[in-house]
Formats: sequence, structure tokens, C-alpha cells
Amino acid sequence: MKFYSIGKFAKIIGKSEQTLRNWDNEDRLKPHNVSPMGYCYYSQEQVNHFLGMANTSTKDRITIGYCRVSSHKQKDDLERQVQNMESYLSMRGYQYEIIKDIGSGIDYNKKGLNKLIEMAIQYKIDHVVILYKDRLVRFGYELIENLFKHYQVEIEIIDSSEKIEEQELVEDLIQIVTVFSCRLQEKRAHKAEKMIKEMLEVEGDKSKD
Repeated sequence: MKFYSIGKFAKIIGKSEQTLRNWDNEDRLKPHNVSPMGYCYYSQEQVNHFLGMANTSTKDRITIGYCRVSSHKQKDDLERQVQNMESYLSMRGYQYEIIKDIGSGIDYNKKGLNKLIEMAIQYKIDHVVILYKDRLVRFGYELIENLFKHYQVEIEIIDSSEKIEEQELVEDLIQIVTVFSCRLQEKRAHKAEKMIKEMLEVEGDKSKD
């Protein structure tokens, strides 16, 4: 069984450490065990009970098909992605829900992605299915993968071959440079703007080929 320190347990259930100490003194919620040094530890069972999740087994969880494109110009691509995802999930007999997102792969505050993470930490899902690895996020995939593993959520990639959407990658890189350029001094910001202009010109030349 997994155990959590008072600080970790407080963070998971959204309460303060002092509140937990008060509950302990009032016999409302006692730690699962206390070490000889006086450190309090709470069990996974207490986490589940407090959050109303008495059963965290996979049998009651669903699969999420996560589909994303970078811009509203790609809405047709998004719908095709959703159709392919639904066909894939149906053929495998998954009980599923589709979550759609429109936004850059380096935007970590998208509505759909936030919903996906929230469902994962609430033990509502057991699988996340994505078409390609970069449909989830462009960078930091391993960080989210490790987070999901902590909540027993497996990521399934339909096509694991290397795939690079040049236009999307350029847009993501431009966004990164733009964010950093805003934080630079005026002289250095001018250099960043020049980099962006050159990237756009290169992309424009490629589209003419």
C-alpha cells in the first residue's frame, strides 16, 4: 500500500497541513500511522476514501481518445482525426470518450489537456489513446507520461513512427522565440524578431516549391 506524508496528503485532497492536524486532534481523520519520530503518514486508501473513490480499479474507468490540432484552420483535420480515433477505439471494444483540443503543442493550458489530466488524477480513466506522440504535447511528453503512470493510466500511441508536421513545428518554434523575445532587452529583442522573420521567409519559400 502506498503512503503519503502529511504535506503530500494535504496537497492531494486540497487542505492545509494545519487542517489535518486539527482533524487529527479532533479524531475526525487520524493518520494511518505515525513514525517513532512523530511523522504522520496517510494511506492511498484514505486518499481514495476522502476523494470519494473507494474503488480505483480499472474496471470502472474509461479510455480517452485525445485529438489535437494546432489552429482553427485545421478543423477539418481535427474531425478526420476524431473519426479515425472513434473507429480505432470501437474496433477494440473500448468504453471511451473523445477529448478534442485546438492549440499549440507547447501550450500546456489547453482546455482539453487540463480536462484529461484532471480525469487522470481522479482515477476516471485507464487509457489515453493518441494518434501520434506529438498530439499530446510537443515537448515534455515524458513528464506527462510519468504523471499518468502514477495514477495507473497508460498512454497508447496508434502510430509510433516518427512524424513531423513542418508547419506546426515552425509555428511552435516561432511561439517559443516570441515568448522569449518579449523578455529580452530591446537590442536583443530586435535580433529575435529578425530570427522570426527569417523563419517565416524560409517556410514561405518551402511552400512555393
